[in-house]
Formats: sequence, structure tokens, C-alpha cells
Amino acid sequence: MQVEGGRNTAERSRWLDRVQPSALAVPDSGIVEIFNYGRNREGVIPLWVGESDQPTPSFISAAAIRSLEAGETFYTYQRGIPALREAIARDMTALYGPREAFSPERFFVTIGGMHALQIAMRIVGGPGDEFLVPTPAWPNFGGAIMALGARVVETPMRLGSGVHPRWSLDMAALEAAVNPATRAIVINSPSNPLGWTATLEELEAVLRFARRHGLWIIADEIYGRFTFDAVRAPSFHDIMAADDLILFPQTFSKNWAMTGWRIGWLEAPEALGQLIENLVQYSTSGVAVPSQRAALAAIEGGADFVAEQVRRARQNRDMLCAAFEATGRMRFAAPDGGFYLFCGIEGYPDARRLAFRLVDEAGIGAAPGDAFGAAGAGSLRLCFARSPAQIAEVADRLTTWVARNA
Repeated sequence: MQVEGGRNTAERSRWLDRVQPSALAVPDSGIVEIFNYGRNREGVIPLWVGESDQPTPSFISAAAIRSLEAGETFYTYQRGIPALREAIARDMTALYGPREAFSPERFFVTIGGMHALQIAMRIVGGPGDEFLVPTPAWPNFGGAIMALGARVVETPMRLGSGVHPRWSLDMAALEAAVNPATRAIVINSPSNPLGWTATLEELEAVLRFARRHGLWIIADEIYGRFTFDAVRAPSFHDIMAADDLILFPQTFSKNWAMTGWRIGWLEAPEALGQLIENLVQYSTSGVAVPSQRAALAAIEGGADFVAEQVRRARQNRDMLCAAFEATGRMRFAAPDGGFYLFCGIEGYPDARRLAFRLVDEAGIGAAPGDAFGAAGAGSLRLCFARSPAQIAEVADRLTTWVARNA
């Protein structure tokens, strides 16, 4: 076995020696590691990945089926079918009010939010450039940056003290991190994994900062409708000028339970339209029309479904927070938006080891916090976009485990 293992190692090294350094720099996912470890365990409640337990509503799937039956299986518009881009523009105008009147020419349909993010990052940076990423942050930000040959500069966020602490940006740390190689800052609000939702004042501070240093802002506002105290979260759309350097990756995955469909969009200045069309052409050659018909049905008829998703998330958040606070042994900030709770357990600084133990001993699948950057060490991310009954069971299992072990 040792000989065979040696052969495998040598064979792997022979191939990896010929691979581009930027590809080698892309890290393994700490979320996928724990997901793979526990995915086939009977009775485990899976809170490790960021998706709802609800399948896509049937009216959305039916639109894709009709498209297939109609023979819409050919190449299509690189920017997206006009009907979908127009629907996105109408929806965005309704969401952000009379201050904005969105043109369909601002929107480019992509293979999920990840594709939109990769295009945005390719527009603004490349090998040797730096991106500022407040952390803890979704690890795909860093992976996409490193795949460009660029560098991630983590700027840890601050967690306040007191009975009800809140996360906040450390603007001084951001200022200190800027140098001639800095090209952009990534802002995710509401945040995955924290649930932190930027106030309008915080967004204004970031915008002033970006303007002062000539930086792009990549604004991930994907969870903007998942807020618990307002119709939507504050947005850069509320404060930006027409010439501000801001790109908005978006997705249909979260609001309409379409994670497996892989469809999203990038919002960008109209002047970048041909550039973005070219980047779509040479990466995916466009999005399948049946998927776009499904997305069109979602955005035109899915308001009630989104409202129910948000109502359920609020109920689950309150349930978990009440249970965890009662232990006296768990630290967390109640999320203002999104559907994640970022928490730690006293006496357990090794989040990766803790995540494996919770799979084995409590039947709970959680993502280790250090997967979200160095600032996440010692914490776990729980996705509570599931049925209230399952979340009640998670609260019971985890508080029982804490009582026995902490």
C-alpha cells in the first residue's frame, strides 16, 4: 500500500508541477469537507450549506417544462433573453423605489451568482492585484479572487460586547490595508455567514472610502429581501451616483429556492455591456432558455413565496437565539438578515473539530467558522432556512449537547 501510495503521490506531483500557480492557490472548501463527511449519515440535520430545504415551487418548474416542450433548446442571447432582463429591471425599480429607474441594459443573465461574481472580479482585477474582504466572509469570494491570480486581503470585522452584540465594519483596518495594488472591496450585506446587515450610514462610509481611493465595490446584496425589521436591507442603490464604480452580482437561488438551477445576473453600468457579453460568450456562451423562463416565472409570480420564506426564517432565527441565549455558554450576534446564525461554544476553539463532533454526537451538520476566514476561528455557521420543526429539533439537540459537554 505504501508503494502504491507513493506512486499516487508521485503521479499527482507530476501533473501539479505543470499547473498554473493561480489554479493551485484556490483552497479546498471547509464547508464541502464537513458536508462530504456527514451527507449520508442517517438522522443528521444538514445546516452546513446555504440553501432552503424547500424545493423550487411548481409554477417555476412548469415554466421550464413549457419551454422545453416548445423546443427552446438552441443558443440564445448572451446577455439573457429580453423578457427576463426587462422583468429584472421592473422588479429592481419596484424594490428600490422612484430614486432608481433601472434599464434592462444594466442586467446580464449568468450561470448563477457565482458566475456573476467571477465576471465582476475579472472586470476589476487580475494577477498581482488585491481585493479587500471584510471577514468572516463567504469563502467563494476568496476562491474567485485567488483563481484570478489576485490576492485576498482579509480585514476582520468587529463584534461588539454586551447582552446583544452587533458586528460592524472596521473602517480603520480597511484604510490601513489600502495600497497601490488594491483594486476593489467586497461588501456582502446582509452577510453570509454573519447575518450582519449594513446600516445606510455604514454603506455611506464604505462608498466614501471607495471614492477616496478610486476602488471598485463588488456589492453582494443577494440576501437583501431576507431582512427581519424592514421590507428590504439598505443598499448602495440608495446612495450611489451614476458614475460610482459598483458591480452587483445577484442570483435566483436564495429567494426562490433555485440553488440547483444555476441562474443569476450581474448588474453593471450599461457602458460595460459589450465587455460583459464577451466574457459570457467566452465562459458559458449564455444561459439555457428553459432556465431563463423559470427565472422569469419566479420574478413575476414569486412574491408570496419569498414572503413566506422570510417569515419562516424570522421564526427560526428567534427560536435558535432564545435557545442559545438560555445556555449561557454560547456566543453569537442575532442576525438582522439572511438565514444564518454564526455562533461559538465556550471551551471549543477548534471549530473544525467541533463540527465533526456535532455530526457524530448530536446529528447536526454545521459549517466550521474558519472556512470563512481567520476571523471566523472558533465559530460555527448554521443555516436555518429549514422547517420550524427541524430547527426546534436542532435547538434541542445542540443545547442538550452543550449542557453535557461545555
